[in-house]
Amino acid sequence: MTGRPVLFGEVLFDRFPDGSAVLGGAPFNVAWNLQALGMEPLLVSRVGEDDLGDRILAAMEGWGMATAGIQRDLHHPTGTVEVHLQDGQPRYDIATGRAYDFISSEALPRPERGGILYHGSLALRTPPPREALADLRHAASGAVLADVNLRPPWWDRETVDLLLGSARWAKMNEHELAELEPDAPTLSTRAVRLLDRTGIRSLIVTRGASGSVAFHHDGSRHEPDPPSPAAIVDTVGAGDAFTSVLILGLTRGWDWPNILEQAQRFAAVVVGIRGATSSDPQFYAAFRNGQENR
Repeated sequence: MTGRPVLFGEVLFDRFPDGSAVLGGAPFNVAWNLQALGMEPLLVSRVGEDDLGDRILAAMEGWGMATAGIQRDLHHPTGTVEVHLQDGQPRYDIATGRAYDFISSEALPRPERGGILYHGSLALRTPPPREALADLRHAASGAVLADVNLRPPWWDRETVDLLLGSARWAKMNEHELAELEPDAPTLSTRAVRLLDRTGIRSLIVTRGASGSVAFHHDGSRHEPDPPSPAAIVDTVGAGDAFTSVLILGLTRGWDWPNILEQAQRFAAVVVGIRGATSSDPQFYAAFRNGQENR
């Protein structure tokens, strides 16, 4: 792949029960990680003309990230999510009517052609971002990675199928796959049905502590051994960590076994911290150096 990766969708603050607030949103998390892993991602999102929006831009600039894709909104506040942890698993209360619900086609940056275009499904719950994504997809002309995040009530099967139909790759967890293919009895049959129905080339399914598996349109599959168990602080952002290395590997031309192994390893490190990302460059150094020397 050529060109810088473009990440489209929500940027927000995750608010935890202890009163802490951590920058989040899947596209933001992935972009933040990619920056630390040696890439130069372009995040396309929208924040309010408020204190939280200012904090997001300051954090991005301090991390060396490009801010050309961040729109400001005079009328809608920056996104927030209340995160509730139950037995270590996150539950999300997602505020509505936030700035990222109004990402505008009129203010889109000019992306490099040919880079991977990544998007989730949450930011597409309203019409303006759907239109903006369609325009961005045309402008970028690169392969699309769709990251399915089924957050009730902000999704419907028809919209998800439409998004998957325009993607080369899709990533989701095993529970989301079961939601999309409820009539299939096993993980493999669900994956095959979704591949046949949508036409995507590869489906990457994450399975928590059980690792991940990639199913491909030619009938092949890759399923590395899961990583060694790690001490878990919370699982917020584990999927985004996995996706970051997935994009890194696809861009750099790694083979599928290595992509999945390294993505699993990075996700296993991220569950050992609070929230989805770290602001400490040393947190990423060992992984980044390990890739440079692989």
